[in-house]
Amino acid sequence: MSATKRLVVFGGNGFLGSRICRAAVARDWDVTSVSRSGTPHWSSVTSSSSPPAWSHKVSWERGDIFRPAEWTSLLRGADYVVHSLGILLEADYKGVISGRESPIAGLARAFDRTKGAHAPANPLERVRRGEAPEPGVEPPASPAQLTYEMMNRDSAILLAKEAARAGVEAFGFVSAAAGAPVLPARYLSTKREAEAVVAREFPQMRGVFFRPPFMYDRSRKVTMAVAAAAAAGSVANRLTGGVLGGFLGAAVTKPLSADAVADAVVEALADGSVKGPVEVPQLEELATKAWRKTML
Repeated sequence: MSATKRLVVFGGNGFLGSRICRAAVARDWDVTSVSRSGTPHWSSVTSSSSPPAWSHKVSWERGDIFRPAEWTSLLRGADYVVHSLGILLEADYKGVISGRESPIAGLARAFDRTKGAHAPANPLERVRRGEAPEPGVEPPASPAQLTYEMMNRDSAILLAKEAARAGVEAFGFVSAAAGAPVLPARYLSTKREAEAVVAREFPQMRGVFFRPPFMYDRSRKVTMAVAAAAAAGSVANRLTGGVLGGFLGAAVTKPLSADAVADAVVEALADGSVKGPVEVPQLEELATKAWRKTML
């Protein structure tokens, strides 16, 4: 009988992260989630405010991704580590909602082309140049300072660095299939930069870069409507030979359920042959493979 696998999910209390934890628990893996708030606010990620039965088998830990001293000990003995963190827009949502910032100002800041433009493409270079002490990524003073470069790229590279140092077998990074007209180009470019740096800097660790499309779940009704529109768009894109995908991106990419993506993530980690970018068709195949295993 094989030893129990150990998985650590950063952002495990989020929409997709919590489902990755669920999928891993279903395989009897030892699962730890690391996030700033610890235990999920279940009403925001599921249809109920009560924790599901499987959640009691997860160790919900608190830790700031930009403060490695808070979580590096949790990586010891881990087989797999997943980065499921990121931001869609850089606007300060709390500021907009509370009235401290107007929606127009918030969106203008989110689409600022100069924001983060001068940040080095590899935060590890900041250490080599002596610009910052180890580990080379300064924690933001407030959520308003979070940028795509910090959350979508730098935090992933920082985590991969520590995972490689801990001897982790595989590192999973939740990237994205494509951008969208409503998102700044840097949303996708920073994720692609993270993929490239992790693959180049840590070749001894199997890097798996998941590129999911728009994800939906019935617990979030708004996602069902958006998914229906994206599904229709994907059909139109296919019928027109893919010409719409070039400028509409995720808006015309076939959506997948969050549960299916989570199952695919865990299946890919368990399969030593899966490495590098994992596109939508392969995500579907992996999810189907995982589902069939539950039927045996």
